[in-house]
Amino acid sequence: MEFAVEQRTEKDVTVVTIRGEIDVFTSPKLREKLLDIIDGDGARHLVVDLGEVTFLDSTGLGVLVGIYHRLRARDGTMAFVGANDRVRRVFHVTQLTKIFVLHRSLEDAIAAHESSST
Repeated sequence: MEFAVEQRTEKDVTVVTIRGEIDVFTSPKLREKLLDIIDGDGARHLVVDLGEVTFLDSTGLGVLVGIYHRLRARDGTMAFVGANDRVRRVFHVTQLTKIFVLHRSLEDAIAAHESSST
């Protein structure tokens, strides 16, 4: 599966779908695309769909943490959906579940965002 990043807006949330491997080779592309979304498009609330991510390494995690901090500085949010067991395990082993929320579905992530913004 070739690496790809797509975005769409649902309600007040920008949904970013990532496909393929997030590793040392694709992380710069991911960072560039996410920066375009938040700096260029002005998105402040991201839900990242990892349903088609087959691999995630520490470089990719570093990109996600950096984007998270950039969003937080702007009173933004970042949540995740669709992580398979392998990717979910990476979040747990690195203890990133203490800062990142992993939702079961996009609907759950959007509902959580809506309830926290009221």
